[in-house]
Amino acid sequence: MTSRFLAVQVRPAGVRPRRLAQAAAVAEHGRWDGALPEVWLLAEWPDGEDKPTRFWLSDLPDDTPIPELVRLAKIRWRVEHDYRELKHGLGLDHFEGRSWNGWHHHAPLVTAAHAFLTEQRLAPKADTPDSPSTRSSTPFRTC
Repeated sequence: MTSRFLAVQVRPAGVRPRRLAQAAAVAEHGRWDGALPEVWLLAEWPDGEDKPTRFWLSDLPDDTPIPELVRLAKIRWRVEHDYRELKHGLGLDHFEGRSWNGWHHHAPLVTAAHAFLTEQRLAPKADTPDSPSTRSSTPFRTC
C-alpha cells in the first residue's frame, strides 16, 4: 500500500485545546499568555483521490521526521487489531470474577497466549517435511 502524506505544524482551535493549553501553561509557568502550542497535522492523501482521506494530530516534537509520524499514525491499526484479538479471540473480555487477584491471574494468561500466537505467526516456517515445525519441537513419525 502506498500513499502520499502531508505534515504541517498547526495550532488547533476549539474550547478543549484552549483549556488544555491553559492548564498546562499555568501548571508549568504559573500563567498563560493565550498562545496555543503548535502540533503536527498529518494528512494521508492516497493516489487517485481528489482530497486527503485521513487526518491525525500529534504533539510529538518539532524535529520528528515525517516517516516516523507516518509509522506511528499507521501503527494504530496494529494496536486495535491486537486488542480485538485479545478481547474476542483469546477471551480477555470473558473475565467475570469479582476479585483483583482473579483479574491479575486472567489478564497475564491471556497476554501470554497472545504473545505465543504472535511468536507463531512471525516465526519462519520450515520448508522441508523432515524438519521440526514451529508448532512442536517433536517431529511427527508414521509407523
